[in-house]
Amino acid sequence: MIFDENSCPVTATMQVLGGKWKAILINAIYHTSPARFGELKRSVKGITQSMLTSQLRELEHDGIICRKIYAEIPPRVEYTLTEFGLTLSPIMLSMAKWGEEYRIKKQ
Repeated sequence: MIFDENSCPVTATMQVLGGKWKAILINAIYHTSPARFGELKRSVKGITQSMLTSQLRELEHDGIICRKIYAEIPPRVEYTLTEFGLTLSPIMLSMAKWGEEYRIKKQ
């Protein structure tokens, strides 16, 4: 079997989940859905507004989240996980469990 970045399914998953912020944002949206931009900005410590915008756009482009714009003044935007994004739930729960065990082991 040959593994490279084009054929490895784990690489495809990490392209969507990888980076410092995406897993945090997916988790935040999962737990607070629907999530508003300002709420995400306040709850995700250390993320800049431009990075938040960029990461949300990438997740939307990948079909993980849905952005709904309400025709109100001021405009209201809410983010939810798509049906496809919700399929990440068991992966995220497994990663959380693994991370907890890893933290305990490293203490």
